[in-house]
Amino acid sequence: MYVHTSASDYLHTPQSSGAHEPLATRLTVYQAGLPNTRFIHQILASSWHGDSAMSERLGLSEEAFESLMATHFPGMRLPPPSAVLPVADAQREEERAELLDLLMRNRNESVADSDLMAQIVTDGCLGPDHLWSDLGLRARAELSALITLNFPDLSAKNPNSRMKWKRFFYKQLCEQEGIYVCRSPSCEACQDYAKCFGPDQ
Repeated sequence: MYVHTSASDYLHTPQSSGAHEPLATRLTVYQAGLPNTRFIHQILASSWHGDSAMSERLGLSEEAFESLMATHFPGMRLPPPSAVLPVADAQREEERAELLDLLMRNRNESVADSDLMAQIVTDGCLGPDHLWSDLGLRARAELSALITLNFPDLSAKNPNSRMKWKRFFYKQLCEQEGIYVCRSPSCEACQDYAKCFGPDQ
């Protein structure tokens, strides 16, 4: 019998199901072992404990988050977050859309949930620190592996991760607009913000 499960079901765990266990441990028990599962495991555990800059549901819609959990942690019920998660900044939605478009155009469609990873990485890009830290990964090498798997064309343009990934993504956006000297860590801090995101003339 099919039982409908909503995203809210994934966010509440009864006491009898081990709600007091460390989240990372419980995720390990339920993980599906797909190529992206290990990255989602780290990002989700860090987010739930407030150790990243990720917004609610990793920046995903309720439906997308439900799909992510069902695919990578089938049967898992998340406890409530132990920290207050950031709310997405509505004033940066156009910037978010540009970043997401870049990642979606370059994603590896043969990798399960590379589209959702594009949304998750986009959410991390809007954080204030290095991208690997904002995502809640353990090290920059983990981020490079995530990008190589999900966005191989972009990875090939930044061999050996010579440029920091967040700066690299924003540089791609700047070059699309003909701005080839970009010193800002994000569009929000860039003096050419209006040229990239302002109204069409």
